Amino acid sequence: MDNRSMKGWLYLLPAILFLGFFMVYPLIDVFIYSFEEGYNSASQTYYGVGAYNYAYVLHDPYFLQAVKNTFILVAITVPLSTGLALLISLGLSSIEKLRNLFQTVYFLPYVTNTLAVGLVFMILFKKTPYTDGLINLVLGWFRVSPIDFIDGPYWAKMLVLCTYTVWVVMPFKILVLTSALASVNDTYYKAARVDGTTRSRIFFRITLPLISPTVFYLIITGFIGAFKAYSDAVALFGTNLNAAEMNTIVGYVYDMLYGDSGGYPSFASAAAIILFVIVLTITCINLLVSRKHVHY
Repeated sequence: MDNRSMKGWLYLLPAILFLGFFMVYPLIDVFIYSFEEGYNSASQTYYGVGAYNYAYVLHDPYFLQAVKNTFILVAITVPLSTGLALLISLGLSSIEKLRNLFQTVYFLPYVTNTLAVGLVFMILFKKTPYTDGLINLVLGWFRVSPIDFIDGPYWAKMLVLCTYTVWVVMPFKILVLTSALASVNDTYYKAARVDGTTRSRIFFRITLPLISPTVFYLIITGFIGAFKAYSDAVALFGTNLNAAEMNTIVGYVYDMLYGDSGGYPSFASAAAIILFVIVLTITCINLLVSRKHVHY
């Protein structure tokens, strides 16, 4: 190994050690815990090795409910937030006056505390003995009966959770997409206009292909972020998410470790590994799809 390669590895060594100690080692440790049956964290003992933890988790109705909630959240919020962010970014890119002001306004939810935003949403949607909430007030104008979005039917609670998630993640996507649109060379647009190309064709043939790496990045990070959702649900429905039927996979892992049903690190580890496999599988599928639709 020459001096040039040696210097490169020395520069990378701190990052490699950091990633190995805080990411690779914990992942291996969790994988081992997931097969240790009846593991006791206090005494560091267990009574067997096998797949019982996975069998228990996969048959636990609370975990199945969490998986259902997480997949619904991912399927709705990722495409919806990305599409809305793209539309808003196109609108911001087409104006010159007050563009910076609008960008700041749209970015505000991203720098606001998650629990604070959740509290505001709960006040807007929650039905109490004293008030039906602002959203129900608006629905009343269209002669719609008041709906208890926080403690009511499942579909209403999921609607609030999806709305809240889109609201929280969209500002970052708007910022990234606005920057991507600004980086597109204006020469392509001028040439298209000379040829009399329609706006829709310009978007699908020029704009979208040129910003496709950015869109793909947002989709990948959106999937990963949505699968890790937990604080959003807590902000809206409190810590007892199982009772509200609004728990997520990450919430299930937390409950197994620290919640009312906590003290089961083996079950939590098995659920965490299942989540890891799900996220890895969907990421790999997205990478395969990107080969045909992303232009680098």
